[in-house]
Amino acid sequence: MAGETANNNEIVIPSLTRVWLAEVGTAAPADATVVMPAGWRAVGLTTEDSLKFNNEPNFEQVRSAQSSYPTRTFQTQDASTIEVDLQQWSGQNFRAVYGGGEIVEVTAQDTKKHYKFTPPRIGSRSEIAACIEVIDGGKNYRYMVPRTMQMEGVNTELAKTKEAVLPLRLAVQGGDDSDAWYVITNDPSFAPPAPPAGG
Repeated sequence: MAGETANNNEIVIPSLTRVWLAEVGTAAPADATVVMPAGWRAVGLTTEDSLKFNNEPNFEQVRSAQSSYPTRTFQTQDASTIEVDLQQWSGQNFRAVYGGGEIVEVTAQDTKKHYKFTPPRIGSRSEIAACIEVIDGGKNYRYMVPRTMQMEGVNTELAKTKEAVLPLRLAVQGGDDSDAWYVITNDPSFAPPAPPAGG
C-alpha cells in the first residue's frame, strides 16, 4: 500500500527492565547506555508484568448551542504515574513504597540485630527521582522522572502460596522550571526527520 510505514523493527518487546531511584537533584545519566551515575539505586527484582508508566492528561470541553460537538477542547492538567511490584524486601524499598519513613536499630533479646521501620507522618512524605530502564536487544530507553512522590495506599498481600510484593506507586511531580519527565534512547527510529532539501 502506498505510503505504508510498517516496520517490525519499531516493535518494542521489553526483554529486560529495571527501576532506579535516587534523591531529588541527583545527576541524571547523560545517555541511554552509560552506567548510572552515583546516587542511583536499583530496586532489584520486580514481578514480570507489573511495570507500567501511565500518562493521563485531563481535558475540558466547551459546548455551544450551535453544535452537537464540542466547539473547543483545552487541556487543564497532566498526570503521570509509575507502577511496579517489588519482589525484594529491604529497608530502602520500604521507604520508597511508603513515601519515606525512618529505620532505626532496636535493642533485642537475642544476639542478632533488629530494626524498626516507621512510615512517614502526615505531611512528611519525601519526593524521589526515578528512572525506568527498558532494553530490547540493542535498543535502550530510559524514562527519566526528576521528581515523584508516593501518593497511593499500600496493599501487601501476605499469602502463603506466592511471594509477598511491595507495590511501588509513584506520581510524577512537575514544575515550570524543568521537564516533568522525558525519555532518553539510542533507538534510531527516534531520529528527527532530515530538513527538506534546499531548505
